[in-house]
Formats: sequence, C-alpha cells, structure tokens
Amino acid sequence: MQPLPEERFEQLVGEALDEVPDELFAQFDNVVVLVEDRHEDEPDLLGIYEGIPLTERDEYAGAMPDVIRIFRLALCDVCEDEDHLVDEIYVTVVHEFAHHLGIDDDRLHELGWA
Repeated sequence: MQPLPEERFEQLVGEALDEVPDELFAQFDNVVVLVEDRHEDEPDLLGIYEGIPLTERDEYAGAMPDVIRIFRLALCDVCEDEDHLVDEIYVTVVHEFAHHLGIDDDRLHELGWA
C-alpha cells in the first residue's frame, strides 16, 4: 500500500497502544515508543525493542529509557490496506512490548505473536 502520512501512522500506533490490555500495560517500565521510517541496517524490519528486558534488570536505577521503534514504511510495504495496517501495527507493538517483558522470539512464535 502507499505509505500513510506520518501523522496518521502515529495516530494508528497510539490507538494500538490504547488497545494493549491495562494489566499488561501496567507492567511497562521506563520505555518509550517511537515511529521512524525504516531501520537503517534492516529496511524490512517492522519494529525493534532496544533496552534491558524487565526480567534482566538488576541494577537499573538511572538508566536511559528502553526504546521501541515502529517502522512506518516497512509496515506499509507489507500491508494491503489500512485495515491490514491497523492489525499489523498492533501485532508489532505487542511483539516489541513482549520483548520488554522478557519474552523471546521462540516463545512469541508459540503464542502466535511472531
């Protein structure tokens, strides 16, 4: 599909974040979500989590926030229309937040989120 304007895409990411169940969202700690066009080294990557998962935090005081990056152009490339894009954004957001919670790709595959 044609890439959505940045403002509309960011709105859809915000709506996806609003859809994350409250009990799950309450576990997020010191993490920001950013929208970017593409990953510099892996242009087909839909999203990435950069940080220290909650399960690995021992001495974490004063650390910079973890970052979840959602890649607008890559997601638009794999979607047929805006409805499909809405679904893919949600799956990508949940997938990356799962990494923040310490869930690896193997487990995400088992759960159907990879």
